[in-house]
Amino acid sequence: ENKSNVTEFILRGLTQDKTVAKVCFSLFLLFYIAIILGNLLIIITIKTSGQLKSPMYFFLSYLSFLDISYSTVTAPKLIYDLLVEKKTISFAGCIAQLFACHFFGCAEIFLLTAMAYDRCIAICKPLHYPNIVNKHVCGWLVAASWVGGFVHSTVQTLLTIQLPFCGPNEIDHYFCDVHPLLKLACADTYLVGVTVAANSGVISLSCFVFLVVSYAVILVSLRARSSEGRFKALYTCTSHITVVLLFFGPCIFIYMRPSTTFLADKMVSVFYTVITPMLNPLIYTLRNGEVKNAMKKLWSRKVKQREQ
Repeated sequence: ENKSNVTEFILRGLTQDKTVAKVCFSLFLLFYIAIILGNLLIIITIKTSGQLKSPMYFFLSYLSFLDISYSTVTAPKLIYDLLVEKKTISFAGCIAQLFACHFFGCAEIFLLTAMAYDRCIAICKPLHYPNIVNKHVCGWLVAASWVGGFVHSTVQTLLTIQLPFCGPNEIDHYFCDVHPLLKLACADTYLVGVTVAANSGVISLSCFVFLVVSYAVILVSLRARSSEGRFKALYTCTSHITVVLLFFGPCIFIYMRPSTTFLADKMVSVFYTVITPMLNPLIYTLRNGEVKNAMKKLWSRKVKQREQ
């Protein structure tokens, strides 16, 4: 029986220094605005452009949507808490944040894996690519990402919510996550911690291995091409590789270990909940001529409509 008597949790947040908190407030507010505007711009550009209809851009639009959703789970609360003295969150709100964070985060991991599969087929089997990665397959891959995220998040949440919390109720983090919550449970959490680490670890590691193998296959297949062909193929992959490293690196550090917490956890979490979603639009637009041209045309249309 769950004998929890905790109705709310107190978040320690990023910092206890009021001066540093005010500086962080300004920075993270700008970061969050950049996340919303940058990713919305990519979604609108892809949806309205007649040129960006390939599967790569279909996946990219969903990646931008996930980045907005994922950062919205934690960033607004983080920004608000930087200005208040007492940072509290209800028990139900904490569990909801835990579920949403793992749901969107895991869905993004699966989507990045699907994007690697798309690039692998596009480069290794260009003639068969339209038949292998068609609209139907793209839809199923995105749906599988959502379902996979839901299953993973449900497991993590059920494992956590069945634990008794009878005090203390102070979480040394800026959002509700599994490891900080396990630390507060007034019960033996060893088995739960191992299960949580295995659940997250198997997903993160298996997807990362698939990504590494995909790009290894790409590199092997490029040996038979000209130097110009190799450069063009690798150029289309570098944006995705950069995003994968920025997202997977911190996630593996946080979740592929037993239920222990480190001082660096909060800063590492900031990287994959705020910094990476903010950088993704820049990474994909600065290195992609088609997206930049589509954005210029979209801007030109808006200017002409205003002039009329």
